[in-house]
Amino acid sequence: MQRHDGKLRKIPETTIRRLPAYLRALTLTGLDRVTSETLGQASGYSSEQVRKDLAYFGAFGTRGVGYDVSMLTQEIRHILQLDQGVRAVVVGAGRLGTALVRHTDEMASDVVISAVVDINPVVIGTALGHLTVEPLDHLEDLIAERDIGMGIITVPAAGAQAVCNRLVAAGVHAILNFAPTSLTVGNPEVFVQDIDLTLEMQALAYFVGTAARTRP
Repeated sequence: MQRHDGKLRKIPETTIRRLPAYLRALTLTGLDRVTSETLGQASGYSSEQVRKDLAYFGAFGTRGVGYDVSMLTQEIRHILQLDQGVRAVVVGAGRLGTALVRHTDEMASDVVISAVVDINPVVIGTALGHLTVEPLDHLEDLIAERDIGMGIITVPAAGAQAVCNRLVAAGVHAILNFAPTSLTVGNPEVFVQDIDLTLEMQALAYFVGTAARTRP
């Protein structure tokens, strides 16, 4: 097996986004070895795409034999830095923020939510899963004290940019934004992913309508 540091080459963002799907498929397979075809079918991609994506990071398989599931699982976890203990803070303890914390608690997620903050005095101090909701004023201190590298924004759109600015200034490297607005980040080393559930549902409505129009 040959492996090299993915940082030495420009890795397409789409490749990084497929790696968690491969990791999930490996976790669920129940096999000791898998081929690229089997891994592709389990994750929803072609065998060619699997081989191309993994080739960015090294030669993990053996021609005609496939991949050792345990080894490849460890390698993908290493590539995604999940073996280093990724910690996140949720900003906004409303319904969505609460659901995210509880979900990660129940699923034993590789990304550990280490803090939850809010501005609402009604929820500050209350228990949420294994955590206690803390004041937003503590955000920067929590990020430093708990070595938090990811921010998850679940506040209303009007407050999202201000929260984003504070997260970036505090030193996070990635932000998952659920607020229905696009964020501006001045630091090119901070990656932001916007997830607007309303826009996603509106896009899916097209396929619902298409299916209805094609019915006999």
